[in-house]
Amino acid sequence: MERKHMSALSMYQTMRPEGPPPTKKPCVQVEVKKKRKVNAAPVVSVKVLKAKTKKFRKKLLKEAQREDFLQPVTDANEVEECVTGESLGAVLTELTKVNNSRERARKLLQWLMRPIPTKNFFRETWEKKPVFVQRNNPDYYKGLFSTTELDRILREEDVQYGVNLDVTSYINGKRETHNLPGRALPFTVWDFYESGCSVRMLNPQAFSSTVWNVLSILQEQFGSMAGANVYLTPPGTQGFAPHYDDIEAFVIQLEGKKHWRVYSPRSEDEVLPVLSSPNFDQSDIGKPILDVVLEAGDLLYFPRGFIHQGNCLPEAHSLHITISSYQKNSWGDLLQKVIPAALEIAMEEDVDFRRGLPLDYLTYMGVQNSDKEDNRRVRFLARIENLMNKLPTYAPVDAAVDQKAREFLHDCLPPVLTLDELATSVRGAPARWEGRKVKNVGTLMTTQTEIRILRAGCARLGSDGDAVHLYYTTDNSRVYHKEELKSFEIQTEHTDAVEFLIQSYPDFVTVGGLPCDSAQDRIALAELLFEKGIIRTAEPPRIA
Repeated sequence: MERKHMSALSMYQTMRPEGPPPTKKPCVQVEVKKKRKVNAAPVVSVKVLKAKTKKFRKKLLKEAQREDFLQPVTDANEVEECVTGESLGAVLTELTKVNNSRERARKLLQWLMRPIPTKNFFRETWEKKPVFVQRNNPDYYKGLFSTTELDRILREEDVQYGVNLDVTSYINGKRETHNLPGRALPFTVWDFYESGCSVRMLNPQAFSSTVWNVLSILQEQFGSMAGANVYLTPPGTQGFAPHYDDIEAFVIQLEGKKHWRVYSPRSEDEVLPVLSSPNFDQSDIGKPILDVVLEAGDLLYFPRGFIHQGNCLPEAHSLHITISSYQKNSWGDLLQKVIPAALEIAMEEDVDFRRGLPLDYLTYMGVQNSDKEDNRRVRFLARIENLMNKLPTYAPVDAAVDQKAREFLHDCLPPVLTLDELATSVRGAPARWEGRKVKNVGTLMTTQTEIRILRAGCARLGSDGDAVHLYYTTDNSRVYHKEELKSFEIQTEHTDAVEFLIQSYPDFVTVGGLPCDSAQDRIALAELLFEKGIIRTAEPPRIA
């Protein structure tokens, strides 16, 4: 008897343990009365602060529920200079001629969002509401990624289930992941796809040079990690349940079409959430505020907290890439670093923070005593408020920002060098083995050599309290956090020169113009930075 072929999906189902899945532990809800929030600014009362916060959150929620989500009409005064390339390849080539990497990032985002001006977008839409850009141009994003490229990656690269790729389905309100152990080979991945499963590539930038290039440019626009996932969905199916994310999402339709529904945050607490949501049932989410079909060349943006779901129409498959940013990049995330450090400093420097608590404070404070009318509670809370009002005096805000910056530099993709950058940096140095000997080793730096930082955001000075280090991204991996954050110690006498270089960008400066003690120090510093790939020269370097 001829043996019947078993699909990858059937194989996955036979591998699952028998019996129902383990039940999730019930979530125990404890009703806790909200404590009175204490404001850090002495000139604003707690009542005023709470009222302002509530008003602001209501404004955000109201803004989120507005229905003007189609691309806005561009005001003539808002027109921005944009790259003119009609294809992504032409745009990326044109951007190599832009001297400033931050300007390069702005222009790329402008092209991705066209015709919406970036100033208009960040003022009216960013973190506030979704927007849909319909182009009627299926080739607009051609070259960014394709199903053909996904097939090539599966054949040529070590793509691992659960690490680089997920296979998912959403049927009858149930979301499932069907990952097998080990490498995701074309035979099983395409079998899953034929069985109606969606394929999600988690880090296409590790395998696609174009995606890497786009994200490495955009990260300078956001000042935050830019990531991406690619989603391939078979006709007439849906791969994911309704949910919201903790990132700002730019959905770029590459092939086919997909039906999207976007829903407002369900409450004030879900406006700009800290974490992504669990999967929702359809009954949890109400009616969509945006119901559109994305076709190739279209773009959909929605902020974190907006519930969304996409299903593929019966007549065509769908391939889209979601570019994301701004995860854990809020004021609250910064204050999580500022406040503990401020308290530590305050306890060292201010005796009021070191004085003992009242002997009997446990008898009138705490949740069990929160309903008591007791003057001792009033005095206790006033003392807390007074101490909180003193904390800003000790807040090491710049040091906390430097911590955030180091995290960002660790998250960053390494830059994709232009031909000009390659020819004038250590990556393109002509050192080689030829004729049974090494040739062209060493770079001849002089005081007349013109140098500059490779990219605006590729290096940053920071201190750990004992020494000054230069942190840099040029040796980062395309795989998220595969390497430790790169840094090296900068001699005290060289910190002014490094700061001068960073702040001079995008201008070139001569090595002789660096504020060091001697010409020898200037040349030695320039050679060190060149060897680390942090600077480039104005002209291809002379070989020693």
